[in-house]
Amino acid sequence: MPYTARYIDLGLQEYKQAWEFQEKLHHEIVVEKAAGNNTPGKLIFCQHPHVFTLGRSGQQNNLLINDEFLKKINASYYKSDRGGDITYHGPGQLVGYPIFDLEALQIGVKEYIHRIEEAIVLTLSDYRINASRLDGATGVWLDTNTPSARKICAIGVKVSKSVTMHGFALNVNTDLKYFSYINPCGFIDKGVTSIQKELGTEMPFVEVAENLREKIARSFGIQLFV
Repeated sequence: MPYTARYIDLGLQEYKQAWEFQEKLHHEIVVEKAAGNNTPGKLIFCQHPHVFTLGRSGQQNNLLINDEFLKKINASYYKSDRGGDITYHGPGQLVGYPIFDLEALQIGVKEYIHRIEEAIVLTLSDYRINASRLDGATGVWLDTNTPSARKICAIGVKVSKSVTMHGFALNVNTDLKYFSYINPCGFIDKGVTSIQKELGTEMPFVEVAENLREKIARSFGIQLFV
């Protein structure tokens, strides 16, 4: 039997609420797993209101604005327990939180991230965007190893008891000016882009989400249900 996972669309959800929801689902899977039960994973898709999050290995000074300016731009800020440095989430960005049991999938963390990246690369190729990985950095990039290298999808995960949390953020119709308030993922020499910017037109968000959901199922060889 293939690994199964329930797909959950939270729509527009505050970051803290989505984080607490992830923790609840993660705990339930870990408890059931310890009891010897096979529990389906979860794949959460959502968007967040404007928020900056700092990962465990991040540097506070990569947030380039103060609390007063955060309020001015209607943004919030959280220190997260995911990997990686600082990033931005906001409307028009497709955020995915897979809560998968890596032992059940029989893969390690490195392969898990690789398969997420692969699903995103395949999704972007459907829109004639040639994306790839960048040596020494997670996520999905365009024009890697050139002066115009730019990130289109950030990835930051946490794995506890072999069960994943947090995930990825794909810029679909994202307001990219918010990235100017940080050093995205700690980089000061690389840019950020979106599907909308690359193609010059606003994208049908639901279509992109459905496309990526199918690519994730294929990349991991899993069955998704609602």
